[in-house]
Amino acid sequence: MVVHALTKAAVRTLTSLPRIASALTELRDAAEHLERLATFAAEELPEIVYQLEGIREQLAVIENRLGGRDGEITPAARRTGSRPPS
Repeated sequence: MVVHALTKAAVRTLTSLPRIASALTELRDAAEHLERLATFAAEELPEIVYQLEGIREQLAVIENRLGGRDGEITPAARRTGSRPPS
């Protein structure tokens, strides 16, 4: 009885090895992909920050042209001489 149970366990273990190997390969591939993504992000983030700062400066200029009060524009503030929408 014990030999039979051990044999069944050994067979299950051996038949599981290909699935385990496949899962480990997929995990390795996913880790490599994440590493490439992290490298890309690390290289591109400074450029993105630079571009966002430029956009912020452009928005500040637009805000000043629209007549923002104390550098702040609210939804209720009038942007031009036109009537607010009804």
